[in-house]
Amino acid sequence: MENQEPKIEESLQDEAPDQEPEQKKLKISTEGDEPALSAAVSGKSGGAERRPPKYKRRKVAIVFAFCGVGYQGMQKNPGAKTIEGELEEALFHAGAVPEADRNKPRQYEWARSARTDKGVSAVGQVVSGRFYVDPPGFVERLNSNLPDQIRVFGFKRVAPSFSSKKFCDRRRYVYLIPVFALDPCSHSEAEMARSDSGYEYVKCVECCEKGYKIPLGVLGKESVDDETKSSEVQSDISSNNCGALKVETNGEKTPNPESKEEMTKSEGKFCYGEKEKERFNRILSYYVGSHNFHNFTTRTKAADPAANRYILSFNANTVITLDGKDFVKCEVVGQSFMLHQIRKMIGLAVAVMRNYAPESVIQTAFKKDVRIVVPMAPEVGLYLDECFFTSYNKRFKVSHEEVSMEEYKEVAEEFKWKHVYSHIGSAEDKDGIVAIWLHSLNERNYPDLRVAEHKPDEVIVYKKIDAASEEMINEEEAAVKENANGAGELLVGSKVNDETSEEKNMEEGSRVEEKATE
Repeated sequence: MENQEPKIEESLQDEAPDQEPEQKKLKISTEGDEPALSAAVSGKSGGAERRPPKYKRRKVAIVFAFCGVGYQGMQKNPGAKTIEGELEEALFHAGAVPEADRNKPRQYEWARSARTDKGVSAVGQVVSGRFYVDPPGFVERLNSNLPDQIRVFGFKRVAPSFSSKKFCDRRRYVYLIPVFALDPCSHSEAEMARSDSGYEYVKCVECCEKGYKIPLGVLGKESVDDETKSSEVQSDISSNNCGALKVETNGEKTPNPESKEEMTKSEGKFCYGEKEKERFNRILSYYVGSHNFHNFTTRTKAADPAANRYILSFNANTVITLDGKDFVKCEVVGQSFMLHQIRKMIGLAVAVMRNYAPESVIQTAFKKDVRIVVPMAPEVGLYLDECFFTSYNKRFKVSHEEVSMEEYKEVAEEFKWKHVYSHIGSAEDKDGIVAIWLHSLNERNYPDLRVAEHKPDEVIVYKKIDAASEEMINEEEAAVKENANGAGELLVGSKVNDETSEEKNMEEGSRVEEKATE
């Protein structure tokens, strides 16, 4: 019986009522249960202070603008002053990024829709990430921690998978080029200044910009005249020369005072009229389509697939006035752009417009087996106008807000005129950046621009001569010889002065012309 006592006690313990279990810990919610949690804690602690609400990170797209003067571009680089560096610090001080994620953009899925070069501005830039945007006043807190030349317009709640880089369908850039830059006679090297050191300096009559120096006597009056004659001979490059561009009145015809274009032409000044607009747009149209832009960037080879880019449109139809100077608004829309690509496209187009290169050089630059040094326009006139997210907006139009500049058009236009346009106009007015750059567009700095593959009908060149010198004409024999690679090669024969060989050379020249036209 004694052995059964423990069993009786054990059964009595089993029959005893269950003890009250320990109270479970309350789960902390980050989706709006904080007030209930705080009230429970407050009631339990007997009226203690309520905890501040904890907010949730949300995936948003931030739309902002900036003036790029004084910054080393958009992308953050160690030791450089960049737009991203300013914006990341502003996000931290505004409470959007916690201390643990400071200077760690991957932690909050940082992405940018476009990168910009040094000094380039933007009006419709978009970045995305996971930020603490609550409580209300997020935009005001950001702008209070940013300089005046960087302004945040607003933000949009986006899908969790959104990336401003991957979901951006196309980008639109604008380059403002002064009208005088398209005039072949503007800022030309036309004045000589002799120094005591035995060198001659070439200066610009309009801006007194000192150019290169050469030994005394190398470039004198005779050589300048020869260059003038050479430019007249090369009619294959362009029919739009200085004489055709500057129209002077002789008193017989009075221009219409209501037409600014006619008044400008009557004063002998270059005007971006309909003919000039048509020609410049034709030059820019060569870029439209899918091409290999390896000559329009740096450190990208022709065999690299990244060199292939698609341009949707490129036009220059609008003229605006900044600080008393007219600027042509060049708008280019493409899927994506490489480093310096737009500035080099503008630079080559201006070189063609100023008759430093034939139009065919643009198509030659697209060839993979051709390497050409392309001039690059200054960065001050370029800015990112807008980023488009057409596919994303169509896919998530029911569940999320549209990511676009439609809501911020007025404030963006105001920022554009106050910061971007004012900087472009003042930079040209005070420093003459474009005028100085125009002096570098010559055969000495860019010899490749003249060595373009000419069409067969561009081989025969006719020179204008006086009637008195017809008997002393020097004929040049020209022939097109196909080499092993199929490229055309121009062969110039010896000069002939006798009258007996004149007819023979003219017949051979006409046969070459007939073959070229076929």
